[in-house]
Amino acid sequence: MKRILCLCLILTFALGGCAWFETQEEKTANRLAREGMEAFEREKYRRAIESFEKLRDWYPFSKYASLAELKTADAYYHLEEYEEAVYAYEAFESLHPRNEAIPYVIYQIGRCYYERMESIDRDQTATKKALDTFQRLRRAFPKSSYAMKADSHIKECYERLAGHEFYVGMFYYKSKHYKTALDRFQTVLDEYPTVGDLRWKARKYIALSKEQMDENAKD
Repeated sequence: MKRILCLCLILTFALGGCAWFETQEEKTANRLAREGMEAFEREKYRRAIESFEKLRDWYPFSKYASLAELKTADAYYHLEEYEEAVYAYEAFESLHPRNEAIPYVIYQIGRCYYERMESIDRDQTATKKALDTFQRLRRAFPKSSYAMKADSHIKECYERLAGHEFYVGMFYYKSKHYKTALDRFQTVLDEYPTVGDLRWKARKYIALSKEQMDENAKD
């Protein structure tokens, strides 16, 4: 009888202790979330990341964990650490594919690439990734306000990519590699139908390249 009574007391204490521990966990998670958000609002992004990462690592099943994941990505974005931000946003999308914040997350991934776009005389890998991401957003969430915001960025990406093709075409044209130049100018016409004045210039240099090729063929 005494043994049974002791067992009951131990179970009661253990269960009570678990309930207390869970309550304390939620309180601590809440505190970390609050501290992170306060630091974020004050633009103390490093401090915010510290709080959010503690919350995420210590309490991964807390109701605040997804908030911490998203705001960590936002903090990296504001710090202009775009690679880290992309990684964090993509992790959030992978873990929470049906979360209502996904259109925003995809838009922010596009913005990370957009902010890293180079001038037309440089490599355009970031521009292509930005364009692909914004187009994915439009396909997946065409009615989202973020898809609408992406439209102007898509236009600029097209202009940047077309400008790069024309720039490279001019390089080859001036170097007298007319066939290669012609291919670049033709790409402007074939792939970028909305770039306006640049298409007119491309047509002009397509004609000039062909003239030069004909002249060379006569020699």
